[in-house]
Parts: sequence; C-alpha cells; structure tokens
Amino acid sequence: MLHTRIFQFNPLATNCIVLWQEGNTACVVVDPGMSSDEGVHELTDFLRLRKLVPVAVLLTHGHFDHVWGVEKLLAQFPVPVYMHPADKGILADGTSVFKGMQSFKAFCHDFPTVDIADADVLDIAGVAWTVLHTPGHTSGSVCYYSAQDSILISGDTLFAGSIGRTDLGGDYDQLMQSIREKLLVLPGDTDVVPGHGQPTSIAREGMHNPFLQPFNEPDGDFPEEGIAIHGV
Repeated sequence: MLHTRIFQFNPLATNCIVLWQEGNTACVVVDPGMSSDEGVHELTDFLRLRKLVPVAVLLTHGHFDHVWGVEKLLAQFPVPVYMHPADKGILADGTSVFKGMQSFKAFCHDFPTVDIADADVLDIAGVAWTVLHTPGHTSGSVCYYSAQDSILISGDTLFAGSIGRTDLGGDYDQLMQSIREKLLVLPGDTDVVPGHGQPTSIAREGMHNPFLQPFNEPDGDFPEEGIAIHGV
C-alpha cells in the first residue's frame, strides 16, 4: 500500500508530497517548496516521526515555488534530484518568468539534477514511477505515474477543476495536447495529486474540468484571412 502525505509550503501554497510504501522506511519527496525554516522543520519532523528516510527528490518542473527548499533538504539528505533537462534554465535564472511578481526576489539554484525523459521508469522506494513529459506550463514539465498504485503526480500541468497557467513562458496549445495525449488516456480511477490545491481523479477532470471541454479546444485550422459568409 502506498502512503501519501501532502504539505503546503510557501506563499503560493505549493504541494510538497511525501510517498512511501507500507512497511518501507524509504520515501520520495516531490517538489520540496519550503520557503522558511519552519517549513523545513515541519517536513523533517514528520520524516523523523514516521522513521522515513528520503532516497530521492522528484521535481515536476523548475519553477522556484517547487524547488525552494531543495538545498535545505539535501543538506540533511544528500539524495539524487530528478528533473527534465529542459527546465535547467529556469533553475539557473530563478524568477525570470515571474518578473511581474515584485514580492519575490530572484532565486538561483545550482544543485545537481539527474536528467529524465518521457517514458523513463524510475524504480524508487518500491514504486515504479513512469515519467510523462507534459510540456506546456514549462518546457520541462513532467508528471509521475504509478500504474501499480493508480496515482499521478501532476505538478502544475493539471489541477482539480483547472490547468496550469501558460502566461509565464508556457504554451497553451502544447499544454492541452499534453493533457489530452498523456493524462486523459490514463484509467479514470487514477488519483491525481497536483502541484497546488486538492487531489482529484482523471475521471473527474475528464468529465467536469471546464478547461477540458470541447469548446476550449484551440482552433488551429482557422485561416488567417478569415472565412467568407454569404460571399462577404
């Protein structure tokens, strides 16, 4: 049985997720976004209480609110950090895509990462995580899917009732294609743990997410010169 504990850290309420198998002390930490010492203590106190030891950090993408606490976690647990290489530039230039958010200072990270690619399978702490490259929110956005446990870690690609924003250097059409081709094809009873907000399921989002209804599909075939109606 896979256990999941979700913490919300930093002013943007980013979900940091700890996952471990029943009877196993090894765990993975997804998107450690702790922005304060209090957040770091909250996470490490939980690990100590449950006698859990992180063996890997999984990043869904490189935005600063998802990687804020990586260095502080690595100082206590020097483990590999998995991330898609397309987001390395975001790490090197922390908040370049958040220039309009004046309340945030620049964050630059230089911790080492292990490159991952679409369809990679990461066998970590007793769970086989399939990497789904889902560009759109960022070029290197990924989701982590465990078929054996029917769970998807969706990062900022898919939320309960919403989708990731694309106005900060993303690509809306690409995001919609990623969701349609990589996520909505998963079994409907797959639990979805997003990067912000409440958990959901693939079936619930496919049926009720307003961003995934047919009228929101991009119309890429509309001619630039327009369409003549009744000879006008």
